[in-house]
Amino acid sequence: MTDKLRAYLALHFCVLIWGFTAILGKLITLQALPLVWWRVLICCGALLAFMPAAQIRNVSRSQFKRLFGVGILVGIHWLCFYGAVKIANASVGVASMATTSFFAAFAEPIVMKQRIKWYELALGALILPGMALVVGTIDWTMRAGLAVGVLGALLAAVFTAFNKRILDNDPPPPLAMSLVELSGALGVTSVVMIPMLLYNPGMPVMLQGWDWLWILVLSIVCTLLPYYLTLLAMRHLTAFATNLTINLEPIYGVLLAAVLFREDKDLGTHFYIGMLIILLSVFSHPFLKKIFEKKAPATAPVS
Repeated sequence: MTDKLRAYLALHFCVLIWGFTAILGKLITLQALPLVWWRVLICCGALLAFMPAAQIRNVSRSQFKRLFGVGILVGIHWLCFYGAVKIANASVGVASMATTSFFAAFAEPIVMKQRIKWYELALGALILPGMALVVGTIDWTMRAGLAVGVLGALLAAVFTAFNKRILDNDPPPPLAMSLVELSGALGVTSVVMIPMLLYNPGMPVMLQGWDWLWILVLSIVCTLLPYYLTLLAMRHLTAFATNLTINLEPIYGVLLAAVLFREDKDLGTHFYIGMLIILLSVFSHPFLKKIFEKKAPATAPVS
């Protein structure tokens, strides 16, 4: 088995796990901001407890600054994602993330200083009608939630591209990289939390009852494990291929939301056509990449 195939398999496993994140976000009773704050706090605490100290000491100051900055984008992305879930619902939250591939077709070439690849742009655009069919008829009274989710998708495309650039240039160990980035996410959510508590002192912050179980599952199983595996996989995949594969997450998320919350009671023909479009886009990318990059001149930049 090649390194690239192992990377794809690991990434698909991560996407399967991420399919539960919107569901867990719906189950946890806290608002988006304290939910994300607890999520990254638990992740950072777990990494500090189990990660060898030598790994973090080997992170240079310049690496730390770059990784911390990426972590800030990750934190804001999560705030947007769970904000979309809370403002609208889980289906709208995961559906908005389908635009990530479209943004990634621009973000990766800009960050990596490469040319835009027309076939990646086409695949990213093809995801959009597919996702519209998967979700079905969105209640447009939830358009604010959808807009917040699309902003989160843009941030996901940007921080994935920055992570790819870091991984291609003498990166630190994945656990150390995860800790610094999640610390950046914790920092930005903590900074936002202060004025929010001053503005709304009655905002619930403490976890209650089953929230403790759901937040632990979200933090350890659905965050730390896939975060680590994704960083490993991205050593062998482009940022666009990573984001395109992650577009399978809404399929799992919408199915789970339909079963648990009855948010989409009729998964009829439109759902399966949309699912086929997304699957076609995801699985055709490696073949198109191989075909068109073989045809590219030797001097052309490739990812």
